Amino acid sequence: MDATLSMVDAVMAGSVHSGFLLGRPPGHHAEHDHAMGFCLLNNVAIATQYLIDEYKLARVAVIDIDVHHGNGTQHLFYDRSDVYFISTHQYPFYPGTGAPTETGTGQGRGFTLNIPMSAGDGDSEIVAAFEQQILPAMHRYRPEFILVSAGFDAHQLDPLGGLSVTGQGFRRIARSIQAVATEYAEGRSVSLLEGGYDDAGNLDSISNYLEGLAQYE
Repeated sequence: MDATLSMVDAVMAGSVHSGFLLGRPPGHHAEHDHAMGFCLLNNVAIATQYLIDEYKLARVAVIDIDVHHGNGTQHLFYDRSDVYFISTHQYPFYPGTGAPTETGTGQGRGFTLNIPMSAGDGDSEIVAAFEQQILPAMHRYRPEFILVSAGFDAHQLDPLGGLSVTGQGFRRIARSIQAVATEYAEGRSVSLLEGGYDDAGNLDSISNYLEGLAQYE
């Protein structure tokens, strides 16, 4: 967790525009009072609240591209408008949440966007989700910082997922995310490693994702 917050501090200080934390365990399933899945602490949620408390940001976007829905992150911010949570994920799949009807409650209504994907979906489907739904939502929201739950178990080689995204797909996703960060958030983004359980798939995914981010440095 110290590494996550240190990276957020470095980005906010302007030392770097964007960061990628290659760390484990993942965190996006962890709830406020218990661990879940492989997740002990919800790193991206803690980083989000830190940005709001320490830096007084009013609009933080969290984009989750793991093959599994980030139920813990969604639940923690479900009734708030200062965090826009977006998730692409295989559905139905573990942990069973993430239906498109889950859009937030109270002041948070409309600030959760779930985009379920079907087993076998790959680059064309996830890129279309970004172009047709996620980017328009981000242009309306104008985030001051973007955090990414960067799970690569959506890769076609991953043994735990059923999606077929390639490294090139992740490169295009990273470019889209960093383009939004550049336009609205002074380039500020931090991506935190979530899932990804095939060595070759992780290498393909992470190297391409980093190259996508670097195109906007």
